[in-house]
Amino acid sequence: MEGAVQQAAQQLAAGRLLGLPTETVYGLGADASNPVAVGKIFTAKGRPADHPLIVHVAAFDGGMGGVAHYCARVPAFAQQLMSAFWPGPLTMILKRAAHIPDAVSGGQDTVGLRCPAHPVAIALLQAFKGGQGGIAAPSANKFGNVSPTTAQHVRDEFGLDAHDEGPMGGTTDGESCDGALLSVVLEG
Repeated sequence: MEGAVQQAAQQLAAGRLLGLPTETVYGLGADASNPVAVGKIFTAKGRPADHPLIVHVAAFDGGMGGVAHYCARVPAFAQQLMSAFWPGPLTMILKRAAHIPDAVSGGQDTVGLRCPAHPVAIALLQAFKGGQGGIAAPSANKFGNVSPTTAQHVRDEFGLDAHDEGPMGGTTDGESCDGALLSVVLEG
């Protein structure tokens, strides 16, 4: 798995899209700091540009990891929730840092952050930019369609195979996702 994770991290760094598993559904990921790559998500999904994306970050550590990069500040209650529920299906909506691309936030002054609990997602987030990078990743489906719970669903949805050379760098196969519960969103 380590080689596949490194290759996936390289695809993201090169500005390509990637299907990645979370404990809920598969996401369609791009480097959250690259507005061109993030724009590919909207194009691929047919998603309206004013719909913000969730940024997935590496597991919470006492030092906040990538979280602090994306937020203007992290309130104490948010730190407590992250410590208690991350990794897991909890999305925190916090005031975004000024340098975060508008494409990620849909032009809003907040950003959604989450740390998924799926082992493949955790490994990818730890490998991507040394654990400090964020992956913007809404569900990996065309806008309005059912969210995918397998890598094959992602490939079927976008008409791509794992070796496609288009904007999508492939799909990391993490077997089936739970799919029973989408992430819980808390705004602070």
